Amino acid sequence: MAALISGTAAQRLPAALLRNHPAISYERAPVTDAVSRLNAQLRAGEVTLESSGPSGYLTSLLKTLHVPIESQVLVFSKTSFQAPRINPKNPRAIFFNDTISVGWVRGGPVLELMAQDPKQGAIFYTLEQAPKGVPQFERNDTCISCHTSDATQNVPGPFVGSVFPGVDGITMYGPAYTTDHRSPFELRWGGWYVTGTHQASRHMGNAVATDPSDLAAMITPASVHVTNLEGRFDMTGYLSPHSDIVALLVLEHQAQMLNLITRTGWEERTGAADAGRTLDQAAAQLVDYMLFVDEAPLAARISAVSGFGKSFSSRGPNDRQGRSLRQLDLKTRLLR
Repeated sequence: MAALISGTAAQRLPAALLRNHPAISYERAPVTDAVSRLNAQLRAGEVTLESSGPSGYLTSLLKTLHVPIESQVLVFSKTSFQAPRINPKNPRAIFFNDTISVGWVRGGPVLELMAQDPKQGAIFYTLEQAPKGVPQFERNDTCISCHTSDATQNVPGPFVGSVFPGVDGITMYGPAYTTDHRSPFELRWGGWYVTGTHQASRHMGNAVATDPSDLAAMITPASVHVTNLEGRFDMTGYLSPHSDIVALLVLEHQAQMLNLITRTGWEERTGAADAGRTLDQAAAQLVDYMLFVDEAPLAARISAVSGFGKSFSSRGPNDRQGRSLRQLDLKTRLLR
């Protein structure tokens, strides 16, 4: 199966009822995520952001939030509320760390942010790119219309999709997949650029469909094996020439992990009677995912080209033997 997101939790309490449950109160309860804290620091004058060139506040923001430039991945299917600007010649850049994602669309009026709050889960924000006074992040709950579904365990959160994109980035009529570490390698990354080396014969990245009657024809050896994006689009304003395959693998795993953490926490707060299953069942689903039960085998010897893998693994923490839960395998599985 391609969309391997378990529906056990997602089918219990409808998303809107869960989100508005008195124990959750998603839109009204106070939050303490990294972006809300940065907002307070900006208002107090403790931190400043600088706007520079076509990417505006992006570089300064990533540095302030400790989001590595090496994490850049590029998606050219028409997603986000800035979809009209997104296409293979103007992909959306996404940067991330453990709890924050930042989206930049060249020429777009805002930066898009998603921050994981310890209690409320994913909180969505925008930051206007036009400098005027003290920069402030605005919470944007309209994002949950797309970011709350079976793909996110029916809590507001991130997901990685794989589609058959047309030459303009519009999704063609055909299969669409929600992917994580359980998804077959060959069905990942449709609508994304993918740079790096591997020994797989197929994935869906770097390609556009031109024949509606044969969507799979877009996948060729030239689209599957790409080490740089030179000549594919004007890179003015982009902070990296890569859309790193290892960063994509980590992002896919992390997106669903965050959703499961949120979902389990919300079920504990609403109680098993409202959630429709026991907390033991919720915890079992979370732990199975955390331990990579049903992980799909990877293509052998995956290598990054941006330095993301090295920086990710080096962040630790390490035990006395130098081991870390961040140690990448990239031979047949994601992590050691």
